[in-house]
Amino acid sequence: MGQFAPFGEERLNELDEPGKTSNDKAMPADFCPVLASTNIFEIFSHCDVVGQVICSGLAVFSIVAWAVMFGKRHELVGLRSLNRSFERRLRDERNLLDLPESLRQRRDIPYADLLTDAIEAYWKAAAIGKEKGQDTVRFRLEHAENALQRALARQTLRYESNMVFLASIVSGAPFLGLLGTVWGVMDAFSAVSVQQTASIQTLAPGVSAALLTTISGLLVAIPCLFGYNLLFATTRRLITELENYASSLADRLELESK
Repeated sequence: MGQFAPFGEERLNELDEPGKTSNDKAMPADFCPVLASTNIFEIFSHCDVVGQVICSGLAVFSIVAWAVMFGKRHELVGLRSLNRSFERRLRDERNLLDLPESLRQRRDIPYADLLTDAIEAYWKAAAIGKEKGQDTVRFRLEHAENALQRALARQTLRYESNMVFLASIVSGAPFLGLLGTVWGVMDAFSAVSVQQTASIQTLAPGVSAALLTTISGLLVAIPCLFGYNLLFATTRRLITELENYASSLADRLELESK
């Protein structure tokens, strides 16, 4: 029994040392886990012509999409600010039908565009009605409301401009990446099939290059998806505000015509 005592004492001494276990002795002192780095340019160089064209095209689409998203965001914020300023200015006017030309010629402001079309249609209907002897308030208001609907549709198209492009990028970029991946894998297996021996070393570069197109497609589509949803929500809010403004404008014209 005495010959086992040193082992027991050594084991007890190890357990008495704080933070030290048997696994610590097995690990080297300089062990440090690191993430493997990937050279994107090297993988890109292994791509065939089709893969390089797809990756380059997706990079161009990404740059254009980011420019469109930032530009659209800036445009919507600016239009909303102009609308609010014009609406506050309009509240100080007693009669919409006799607005000064300085306010009626601001076609760059959506609210002003609706108001100008409605007033012009109102007075045009009044002139035609007097010539035909059918000048009634209802006749004028119907033409003003029709003009409001046309202006509303025109400004809605203005708000929604470039949204189709972003939606196409969101839905099309992953499929372009998938096309590049399928083509690259097919090309990699075709190259291996003509060799005498096939190994993972010969197949891996082609497969990794093929997968690069899928990664590129996802990197393009995912930011565009979030950007599109944000811009779509902002656009719908502005269109709703525009519709409410058109409705209140029609009511005010009707009240002032009586």
